[in-house]
Amino acid sequence: MTPFHSHLLILFQTMIITKQYRCIHSASCMCTKGHLSEDVIFLLLQHLNWNPKIIATLSCVCKWFDDLVKRVLWKEFCRTRAPKMMQDLQSSGSHSVDGNWSALGKLLIYCSGCKKDGLFNKIHIPGHFAYRTRFSRTSGKSFLLPNCRTDVLYVSDPCEHLDQGEEGDVGFFRGVFKSFATSKVRKMLIKRGAKFHPTEFCPYCKGKLWSMLQAKMIPQSASCRLGAYEDCIEYYVCLNGHVLGVCTLLPLSDSEEVPEFD
Repeated sequence: MTPFHSHLLILFQTMIITKQYRCIHSASCMCTKGHLSEDVIFLLLQHLNWNPKIIATLSCVCKWFDDLVKRVLWKEFCRTRAPKMMQDLQSSGSHSVDGNWSALGKLLIYCSGCKKDGLFNKIHIPGHFAYRTRFSRTSGKSFLLPNCRTDVLYVSDPCEHLDQGEEGDVGFFRGVFKSFATSKVRKMLIKRGAKFHPTEFCPYCKGKLWSMLQAKMIPQSASCRLGAYEDCIEYYVCLNGHVLGVCTLLPLSDSEEVPEFD
């Protein structure tokens, strides 16, 4: 890394920026004073391995940077972090993904946690970044009813939060559907008259949420895949196909003996 790149990295990491929502390169816009071109910014972020903290910081500069981040940088971040998954999600011919690239980028690296009296009505567990998370299409099959298993769903391993008092060992998981708008899961939710959650929204794209538990669409295989108690698993799917859920994990010695269900 050149001294210039090192200096710029330190600057990004230390500065606090107030977002200029209405700025379109006005006289007061800080990015008009010798800002780098799109190509240079692209190469710089590529050199920094698409650092998500820097990408998020750039989006707060002004509308020009925010547009660049949403249109290019989060897309490249997703493609770098999960190349096979991104290739599959786009294989239907779409040049974008449901809910936009910034939402998907956040889903890849952020565990949303939960708040008391919130979506999962459990104790408060703050959200946090989880930089190393494995998403699996094979695991996703276990979260679908048998007649919906032609749908494509990627689901993460549970993010474990151990020793949470009466809740025991809590696991959060997240995922994303491919082409959710045409999926069998969405059609079944509508057919069953599933209602949106009245107050909570997807933490990744702000879309409305359906409860898979209320729709009675959580198969036994989901708890087996997670190593969780069968009656202690709940998850939601939003209009853009983002999945977020919670479960109470079995003790390791018990979960190793859990049988698989088809």
